[in-house]
Amino acid sequence: MGRGKIEIKRIENTSNRQVTYSKRKNGIIKKAKEIRVLCDANVSLVISRSSSKMHEYCSPKTNLIDMLDRYQRLSGNKLWDAKHENLQNEIDRIKKENESMQIELRHLKGEDITSLNYEELIGLEDALENGLTNIREKKDEIPKIMRKHQKVIKEENKHLMYLVQQNEMVAMGDYQADAPFSFRVQPKQPNLHERM
Repeated sequence: MGRGKIEIKRIENTSNRQVTYSKRKNGIIKKAKEIRVLCDANVSLVISRSSSKMHEYCSPKTNLIDMLDRYQRLSGNKLWDAKHENLQNEIDRIKKENESMQIELRHLKGEDITSLNYEELIGLEDALENGLTNIREKKDEIPKIMRKHQKVIKEENKHLMYLVQQNEMVAMGDYQADAPFSFRVQPKQPNLHERM
């Protein structure tokens, strides 16, 4: 006796719905595997349910992205929106720019210049001369910067020495922090007192 036909409608009982989902998901994945083996077909299957994770099956030696790209090419249906196409165009543009910069860098290193014509070689020579001039100017600036740093360091050193001397004088008790330095001559000769 065969199974009776069931009415296809939403199952209201949550646990029955979950059990049916699990069984039917496994059944459809089994059928996808069988059709792959029996018919030597590429099969890609995606099952998604709002309350649980997504399940997928792809034939060996293929992946879902390749299958979707192939579907898009063969069917003419657009799966990706304009935003994704713009991103792909931007990626392609950046790849081309990168390749161009790699070629230019090889040329600057003196590699692969046999393919350049006379005008391109002149432009390359000018770029190299400009770069060399900039490097020389920067190299000439370094001693000036070093002298400036040395001067600043000397000034800081003088200031620190002054602070050390003040601290030593305070420690010996010869100096009052709020009083400025002042010296008074104390003559020991009696004849010098009369002149003052």
